[in-house]
Amino acid sequence: MNGLKGKAVNQITLEDDYNVPDSKADVMNIIQDSSEIVITEVKAADGHAVVRGKLKFKILYVSDSPDERIQSLSGEIPFEETINIEGAMDGDSIKMKWDTEDFNVSTINSRKISVKAIVTFVLSIEQIMDEETTVDIVSEDEVQSRKKGLDIVELAVNKKDIFRIKDEIAINQNKPNIYEIVWTNAQLRNVEIRLMDQGISIKGDLAVFVLYKGEDEERSLHFVEEVIPFSGNIDCSDCLEDMIADIELSFEHLDIEAKPDYDGEQRLINIDGALNLDIKLYEENHVDILEDVYSPQMELTPITQVGNFESLVVKNFAKTRVTEKQKIPNNQLRILQLCHTTGNVKIDETIPVEDAVSVEGVIEVAILYITADDNMPFNVMKGMIPFNHIIEAKGINEDSIYHIKADIDQLNSTMIDSEEVEVKAIVNLNALVLNRLSEEIITDVKQEPLDYSKLEALPGIVGYVVKADDSLWKLAKKYYTTVDKIKETNDLTSDSIKVGDSLLIVKSI
Repeated sequence: MNGLKGKAVNQITLEDDYNVPDSKADVMNIIQDSSEIVITEVKAADGHAVVRGKLKFKILYVSDSPDERIQSLSGEIPFEETINIEGAMDGDSIKMKWDTEDFNVSTINSRKISVKAIVTFVLSIEQIMDEETTVDIVSEDEVQSRKKGLDIVELAVNKKDIFRIKDEIAINQNKPNIYEIVWTNAQLRNVEIRLMDQGISIKGDLAVFVLYKGEDEERSLHFVEEVIPFSGNIDCSDCLEDMIADIELSFEHLDIEAKPDYDGEQRLINIDGALNLDIKLYEENHVDILEDVYSPQMELTPITQVGNFESLVVKNFAKTRVTEKQKIPNNQLRILQLCHTTGNVKIDETIPVEDAVSVEGVIEVAILYITADDNMPFNVMKGMIPFNHIIEAKGINEDSIYHIKADIDQLNSTMIDSEEVEVKAIVNLNALVLNRLSEEIITDVKQEPLDYSKLEALPGIVGYVVKADDSLWKLAKKYYTTVDKIKETNDLTSDSIKVGDSLLIVKSI
């Protein structure tokens, strides 16, 4: 099983003032911004972890240059943080997740911008744990044993892999060659992952948006919006089709660049990306474990300890549809044409309810559009669309372990008028719910001679009327006989007895 050795949550604030490079024109108005956290090193030490990385950012802005009104610039803020994490030791492998809670870029003056971000890091140290469990007992003496069945899940595969996406987009003939790419955005859509024997199949779409300057005298702006399908297989020798998948995807890198076509003209957009896959595959098993032992010929005392297991509650895939109208603020320029819509899903709260999980979150939407103002030809409309969905999970309780991943399956916006846009989205919710099981496990048996004084106090033959909570096992153990002998004496064909039944029990010794 995958055990949690230690966990820590830490929030940091990253901020810096960034000077506009001499090669860039003055910043008059910021249209759109984006950020990305890149972790370069995570090193565990005694009781803490050192995290090194950088915040990469880019902005699309209106400049003071009459020839090139729309420009972009990018930069980065390096950081190094020491985060306390109980149980951490040198050499531990640390898994990291992060979320940018707030990101803001503002102008200090036309040659300097202020960049601020609040980032939450979640660090966890996972380790593979084996739970040894007694499943049988072997003895030359007459030993009676009883077993019970457990339906458990075991971690069968725990690995990381990379899936590469390579493609290119050809510009329509009615658009000019690319002089310079100004702004790009790409997001995964409609991703499907399917397990196969010895492999994992992955397919989906990459929604790509590119804003570029044309290779003409006016250096006019043009945009390309394309959905690129991708598919492929990843080798996984231990994978089986009926396993339970818990796979997380994230971009390791994604490069979007202009490249020449066969005629040497810059009319192709090259896409080169790599997806990180954090793969955990679980396997359901039924295990019969030793529950109790005794012998009519000796005193046997089981020695036990608590064993911890996990059982599958549900692996559920759900979709929720969201539609909402967004109105631009009164002080913002009106819409002439929509260009591109991007969105990110954030889960705010997950609450176990009766036989289900309630998921609440928001879709953070940014809509890039063209205005009728030559001084501010592009602008962005931002909004948050809330959603709530109930995922069925029969058997869930407050102590259950649940992993819920959310991503956007589809996202599009339609212009209603110059002030209002209707946004439609489909959100995928992938839930894996496990229950914790704690069971008494027999680890050893203490063997002693029979207590003959106790034995002699019991009658040799007993007429017994079955009471509540009685079982043939309990009666056989109490009167130093076996279940089979009680059944034989009373002509029983099964182990089932009910309150009020009359039994004749003969002591074996």
